[in-house]
Amino acid sequence: MSYPDRVLGMRRSVIALLASAALVATSGGSADAEPSVTTVVAVSIDALNPAAIKKLGAAKTPTLHRLMSEGAYTLNARTEREQTYTLPNHTGMVTGRRITAKYGGHGVTWNDDRLRPRTVQQAAGHPVASVFTVAHRAHLKTALFASKDKFSLFERSWDGAIDRFLVRLDNDRLVRRVRSDIQHRKRGFRFVHLSAPDDVGHDRGFMSPAYLDAVRATDRRLKKIVAAIESNPRRARHTVLIVTADHGGKGHDHFDETRLANYRVPFVAWGAGVTAGADLYELNPDYANPAKTRTTYADERQPIRNGDLANLVTDLLGLGRVPGSEHDAAQDLDLR
Repeated sequence: MSYPDRVLGMRRSVIALLASAALVATSGGSADAEPSVTTVVAVSIDALNPAAIKKLGAAKTPTLHRLMSEGAYTLNARTEREQTYTLPNHTGMVTGRRITAKYGGHGVTWNDDRLRPRTVQQAAGHPVASVFTVAHRAHLKTALFASKDKFSLFERSWDGAIDRFLVRLDNDRLVRRVRSDIQHRKRGFRFVHLSAPDDVGHDRGFMSPAYLDAVRATDRRLKKIVAAIESNPRRARHTVLIVTADHGGKGHDHFDETRLANYRVPFVAWGAGVTAGADLYELNPDYANPAKTRTTYADERQPIRNGDLANLVTDLLGLGRVPGSEHDAAQDLDLR
């Protein structure tokens, strides 16, 4: 081989090597490459009845419908079986546990800001970990933004694992703080609770015109959170947003846990690596679409529950399951 040919061959080898390195870096295939998901934002819309999403349609809830068309979702997920109350179901979301302590649950059966039991651990009678503690042990920053005072239970229960804890009863003020935090702070996990549909539902009736207006207003607030994520394209490429609810509601309340309108909730995932427009039950044949039934924890194939949130978050972040959790304990809820 002549000298010019050798030089040309070397140049081609270098070009091929650089191209290969670029491909690995962009695909996340290198051990040193940034993981595909570095942050998860979970939004719980208090008392979001899936029937409201259908009734309002894409014209009146464009953000929710955008997340559904661009992400994976079901409008037939389930709450915890035992209760369709706010605090017990949110505790299930962050611990991955059922409610009843006797069977390994978190033990939070009340729905107010009482101080006894003072912590989730006291309610359960044993240690109870959460998605916050798992993220904290992995040196990831966390935050909880809530619009009801009763969430102070979480700050007391996982003191030190929640790096920022904020309660604002005004949903608009709360969302402004969430937007700022997303834009200016690097965190592995944020949990956001928006109360407006529940507040109006208790006052004016669930699925009433006033309640539907509150869902529309919440959709606009959700749009602002999405806009904050997308304000930095690089951040958006590495973020997953999860939207669910603690319970539904119809008529005067949501307290009857045997009523479909109360125990059926949405579950939507959108963002990095999520299959667009996918039905979560079709993506997950090992989960059973429950149709209109309430289901039990003993069923071999479980429905998708709001309590799956905790281990879905840890799985997305490349972490192990929440210790002692039951829901999605195998971390096998697929989004693609």
